[in-house]
Amino acid sequence: MSFLLPKLTCKREVDQAIKSVAEKVLVLRFGKDNDAVCLQLDDILAKTAHDLSKMAVIYLVDVNNVPVYTQYFDISYIPSTVFFFNGQHMKVDYGSPDHTKFVGSFKTKQDFIDLIEVIYRGAMRGKLIVRSPIDPNNIPKYDLLYQGI
Repeated sequence: MSFLLPKLTCKREVDQAIKSVAEKVLVLRFGKDNDAVCLQLDDILAKTAHDLSKMAVIYLVDVNNVPVYTQYFDISYIPSTVFFFNGQHMKVDYGSPDHTKFVGSFKTKQDFIDLIEVIYRGAMRGKLIVRSPIDPNNIPKYDLLYQGI
């Protein structure tokens, strides 16, 4: 299903998307097109893209094409999903140590839809961080890796 979603292929395109998407949540899925978990997430994103078209814009980004953002967002696990609103990085409290991105795939389409609605409503009220509506049992668990300490 990843062929149904637009792809950003270089840093300039990612920068342009962050600057130009206004009054909607920008969803950037960082991953690889041939990874099984990325394909599962892409299927969920593609199926919800039309339903969320008034609230969100979804793009796929290959981690190999934009190493600057891969390093900046510390993307060591794929897929990782990052959210923006009007050029501002939106953070989400998932009950994990990392609020900057969602790591892994969503269990259901409804989890993703609920998350976008919460981010959108919070951003419209000027919030930069929102609490995740997703059941903690549906959030993948992982350990943060601190390199070079």
